[in-house]
Amino acid sequence: MAEVIVKGLTKKYGKVKAVDNLNLDIRDGELVVLLGPSGCGKTTTLRCIAGLEVPDTGEIWIGGRCVNNVPPKDRDIAMVFQSYALYPHMTVFENIAFPLKMRKTPKREINVRVKTVAEKLDIIELLGRKPAELSGGQQQRVALAAALVREPKVFLMDEPLSNIDAKLRIFMRTEIKKLQRELKITTIYVTHDQIEAMAIADRIGVMNHGKLQQFSSPDELYLNPENAFVAGFIGSPPMNMIEGDLVQLDEEVLVDAKLFTLKLPGTLNTLKALKSRRVLVGIRPEDIRVLREETESINFKAQVCGIEPLGVNTIVILEAGPVLLRAVVPGDLRFFAGEKVGVVLPQSRVYIFDGETGERVK
Repeated sequence: MAEVIVKGLTKKYGKVKAVDNLNLDIRDGELVVLLGPSGCGKTTTLRCIAGLEVPDTGEIWIGGRCVNNVPPKDRDIAMVFQSYALYPHMTVFENIAFPLKMRKTPKREINVRVKTVAEKLDIIELLGRKPAELSGGQQQRVALAAALVREPKVFLMDEPLSNIDAKLRIFMRTEIKKLQRELKITTIYVTHDQIEAMAIADRIGVMNHGKLQQFSSPDELYLNPENAFVAGFIGSPPMNMIEGDLVQLDEEVLVDAKLFTLKLPGTLNTLKALKSRRVLVGIRPEDIRVLREETESINFKAQVCGIEPLGVNTIVILEAGPVLLRAVVPGDLRFFAGEKVGVVLPQSRVYIFDGETGERVK
């Protein structure tokens, strides 16, 4: 087992910085997910750790050893790609055993290790089949087995579940998390699916434009996003964002969002770091209250312009002037398109972000 430390990693392709001064400290036995949109640098980071790409600057340490000049085969890592990369002419047993044969492992040990990992992944009955005879989920397990049979220090996974259907993805992410906990292998997992990341990660590194935006636990990312990008990327549906302006009234600070006025905690002293008086007011859909009755707590009125029933919950799409909001309400509450409703934004659940930098106002 080993910790992985990335120091000041930068990788360029021409004038484009795919990874920009990235720093990560991944603990021994931890499952870390690199999360972000396409082109954010997460796969390039993984390939640099694997030795498949050469960093322009920075250092990569695995198990207390700098591996910048160590070839991939000597880094004691195993990698599972988006494509399963199975040999079609080999049986499942031969596919799993292949990495051990390349290392000239004794046949008796190969048999024991292949059967052990096959049992853990519940594919022992498939060992005599060819890849073409397997389902997508079964092929994925074989690819995982071929990586795990080497008993590596570090396990790298590049969007391994993207080619299988949604129901099987839910099952497989549970299996991967369970297996990783049992084996205690340091694992770095790349995905663009934030639900998948939240479900399996010990910690998540959110990336955008090659930069690390925040590196925290799933709960911390959800409850305390450091900037507007993280706030909008974590959560489904994503956080609502409403533009507003800061206004000083005596010693109080208010946000004037046209639709409503919101009092901020603290004084102007807490806002000196802002680069502009333009801000974004963020609130998660599940924190919005939608009311039919008139009450003093209503922040503003809106019209229901869409309904997305999801069973236990319903997403209500609200239109208030130029602003569209999504609210999550219990599935047994019935709203109808065109209906006028009151909207309540609980002040304790509102986030304020700098309109220029995107940084959260503390």
